[in-house]
Formats: sequence, C-alpha cells, structure tokens
Amino acid sequence: MAKEKQKHSSPMRSKTRNMLILFLTPAVLLYLMVFLYPSVRTIIMSFFKVEGVSDPVSTWQFNGIANYLDAFNDTLFRSSMMNLGKLWLIGGICVMTLSLLYAVVLTTGMKGKNFFRSVIYLPNLVSAVAMGIMWLYYAFNKESFGLMNTILGWFGADPVMWTDPSHKFWSMLIAYGFGMVGYHMLIFMSGIERIGNDYYEAATIAGASVFQQFRYITFPLLKGAIRTNLVMWTVSSVGFFIWGQVFDPVNLSAQTVMPLNYMYELVFGSSNAAQSVRNSGIGASVGVMMAAIVVLMFWLTNFIVKNDDVEL
Repeated sequence: MAKEKQKHSSPMRSKTRNMLILFLTPAVLLYLMVFLYPSVRTIIMSFFKVEGVSDPVSTWQFNGIANYLDAFNDTLFRSSMMNLGKLWLIGGICVMTLSLLYAVVLTTGMKGKNFFRSVIYLPNLVSAVAMGIMWLYYAFNKESFGLMNTILGWFGADPVMWTDPSHKFWSMLIAYGFGMVGYHMLIFMSGIERIGNDYYEAATIAGASVFQQFRYITFPLLKGAIRTNLVMWTVSSVGFFIWGQVFDPVNLSAQTVMPLNYMYELVFGSSNAAQSVRNSGIGASVGVMMAAIVVLMFWLTNFIVKNDDVEL
C-alpha cells in the first residue's frame, strides 16, 4: 500500500512542480529584466566613466569612487541634498502632524466623515503637473487675484512674491505637502480604526480626557502606521522630481533642485538648459546614493520604532 501511495503521489508532486515553474517563470524573467539587471548595471556603472546611459560596456572607463566624489564636489548636488533634507524633515513634520490630526478627528464618529476624507484625499487623484501649474498660476500668482496673497490681504499683510528665489522652495514645499496629507492620513486612519473600542471605554470610565486617551492609547498603538508613513515619506521625498521640473522648467536652480532633477540632467541632458554635460557615471552614483538612503531609512525606522504593537 505504501509503495502504491508513493507511486500516485510522485506524479502529483511532479505535476504541481511543473505548474509552479510554468506560472513563476514569466514573473521571474520580468523581475530579472526590469528590476535586477538595471539595478546591478547601475551599481557597476557608478564606478565607471560613462557618457551615455546606453553606451556599450566596452567603452566604459574604470573611475573608482571618483564619480561619488565629483558629485559631492558639485555645489548644485550639495544644494539638492540640502533641499532633500529640508523637504524630508520640515515637510515631514508638517505633513505627518496634519495627517495625524485629520485622522484622529475623522475617526471620532463625526458626521460627514466620508465626505471630508474624500475631499482631503482628492489632491492625490490629480496629476502632479496639473497640481503644480494650479499652484503656480492661481495660488502663488504675484497679482492681487492670487489665492495666497488674497488671504494675506484679508489680514492687512503685504503681498508676497511666492515664486522669487527666496520663497520658491517653500512655495513648492507647501504645494507638495498639500497633496500628500490625504495619503498619509488614510494610513493613520487605518491604524486608528484597528484599535479596539474597549481601550477607550475603559479609559473613559477611568476619567481619562481626550488628550490623555490620545497620548496613552492612540499614539502608542500607532507604531505600525508611523513606521509605514515614515518609510513611504522617505521614498516619496527621494523620488521628488516632477515638482522641481514644474517650478523650474528651464534651468536647474539651487533653490528647487532635488537629487533626481540633478541626476536626470546628467544622464539625459536638457535641451532648455544652459549647460548640458552628460555624465551617466555620476548620474548612476547619485541613483545608488538615493537607493542607499531609502534602505538606511527603512532600517533605522524598524530599529527605532520597534515592531511590538499590542495585539488588538
């Protein structure tokens, strides 16, 4: 009997294995071609002097870590890293605070919760290009009909040149943050809605105020949502590209340039730029550094914000 069972089970295992291979092969091939090969090629390219991204490997000249050093010696790249740091830190504090505030308010059982949630999330459904143009030509317009200057006029303040060099980065940050609040709010809301009502009922019976319930129940039990939001904010900050192109479509400027704008200029050049020096080797090194920042932030977030949520 045992031998007969083995004879019957062996063809079944073989058939299952063949089916798995059949279904996994396309996915594995796509992964190798679309993700793994370009990633490995980019890492190798970052150590070579390469002019065009599609140049054959035979034309590459080994450059060691010179590409990384050249990038850091460029004042424009240093400006882009400073802008990235300000975007991540200052923008992150503002966006996360507003997102958490909205999430807490909209999970209190208020009327019209679904309507307000949809309105706050709506900017995520609009193209970044369209959103940026709207902010530039309507909200930040220097004339009296600009929304921001109209609001300032209500309080008797003088108009602000929102798109001049001293204000352009902060204007871009306001516009970008406006669109990102709804996305991170939904992540916080999903975390809050997972918290059992028993905790709040017990706290209410014990006489805890709303602020005490937030401090001792809601916030500590949102570690998973906080960790997710931090990682996603880092990914979106490192991938910040379109907004810089919209606010400075002609030439890269120290006020709005971000690492990906700098990398794009090096790899592909720009017909509108005053200088179009192509250096894909340095561009690859910038890409590797951005990937390293995301991986490092992911590791730090998981190390600092421990995965020890209470079982709900």
